[in-house]
Amino acid sequence: MENTLETYRHLIQNLLIEHTKIPYAHGEIEFETVFDCHQDRYLLMLVGREQGRRVHGCLIHVDIVNGKFWVQRDGTEQGIANELALAGVPKDNIVLGFRSEKMREYGEFAVV
Repeated sequence: MENTLETYRHLIQNLLIEHTKIPYAHGEIEFETVFDCHQDRYLLMLVGREQGRRVHGCLIHVDIVNGKFWVQRDGTEQGIANELALAGVPKDNIVLGFRSEKMREYGEFAVV
């Protein structure tokens, strides 16, 4: 499990770093990654200004809980869960935490 956990930590960090290389379409927005490897929380934040207004928010939030990726927030078009699956993570190790457990029953990813 430890090897898988380390692999998962590196994978999510690399995926989020790749997202920082894509320019934001509007305003003067930058991306910031936040990695808490001790508690296994990984975030991609938006920070900047758009049309004079302050922008600060979370685009992607993924936790690793009991050996599974829990996608808590995903504001991307492709979907970080799909990116994880394309990278070789079994879909039963990916939970769409932003969906209710009832709705997860009908999806292609893990319920819990």
